Amino acid sequence: MTRRTEWPDSPAEPGGDAGSGDGPTEAFAAARGAAAGDAEVRSGHRSRGGSGAGSGFGQGAGRRARSGTRSSGSPSSSRAEKGEPRDPVEQARNICLRLLTGTPRTRKQLADALRKREIPDEAAEEVLSRFEDVGLIDDAAFAGAWVESRHHGRGLARRALVRELRTKGVDSAVIDEAVGQLDSDQEEETARELVARKLRSTRGLDRDKRLRRLAGMLARKGYGEGMALRVVRQALEEEGEDTEGLDEPF
Repeated sequence: MTRRTEWPDSPAEPGGDAGSGDGPTEAFAAARGAAAGDAEVRSGHRSRGGSGAGSGFGQGAGRRARSGTRSSGSPSSSRAEKGEPRDPVEQARNICLRLLTGTPRTRKQLADALRKREIPDEAAEEVLSRFEDVGLIDDAAFAGAWVESRHHGRGLARRALVRELRTKGVDSAVIDEAVGQLDSDQEEETARELVARKLRSTRGLDRDKRLRRLAGMLARKGYGEGMALRVVRQALEEEGEDTEGLDEPF
């Protein structure tokens, strides 16, 4: 692994704060441009009405704007005044592009957001599949970056990472491949680093309280009981603590 991506402690869910996470990569930006260009082309095709379409479009737009002003109060005229497209496919595309600005998301996260906005299933499926084709949605890349970032940035073990990725709707096979980046040796090394950073703050407490505090910290990050006990015991021994009887489960 050559690059680390820092993820927020509490990443935003679809429909919520879309400002968390890293900025888009060049590939992500290029894919986003492709999807946006597709939207413009699609919209342009629907707006032309044969010969003389250029001037006719301007006149028609003026008439529609004046008509919308006269019929104030209706939801459709309100959307038109705001420039929001009426086509559900274009609505879905705009929603997804806004949510993906600067923040990678899984297909399920975007699908949930579209469902919340009452986008028809057929339109949502069309847009989500298009976004996968151009690389804006890539659950495998999302999961791999998530594992790398959350392990190195927060010290999370495989168990915790699996739980987080499941909540984001990533497929089990994709999750297994992503967490396969980590092996037991790497997990244990990270656990030792976590305990070493926390050890000083427990000095002055009795041995059993130190054990519970340090082991509890590892448990919350997804480390198994056996590994947590072994790592904490070794750390306490290095400080001269008597670890007699600490082989029992905590």
